[in-house]
Amino acid sequence: MTDAKKMVTATLVKSPIGASPSIRATVASLGFRRMNQTRELPDNDAVRGMLKAVDFLVAVEGVPFVRPKRSRYKIWRSRSDKKHKRGN
Repeated sequence: MTDAKKMVTATLVKSPIGASPSIRATVASLGFRRMNQTRELPDNDAVRGMLKAVDFLVAVEGVPFVRPKRSRYKIWRSRSDKKHKRGN
């Protein structure tokens, strides 16, 4: 019985630098090490879920890649209130 496993081709097109640690861990668990690296991954629910979580960084073959208009994955930090405490 020959069972050809389905594979999905994904390419890392945007850097995960500045992304949250969970996003960076997802990119690393998919096996990406550098920009524009293409990987053939098994087509199962777990991999599809990880690709959906990082769809703004990874282009999947057959699915159009839309570059995000703003950085929705950046780590947003609250403003410092030191200046406001000084009264300036």
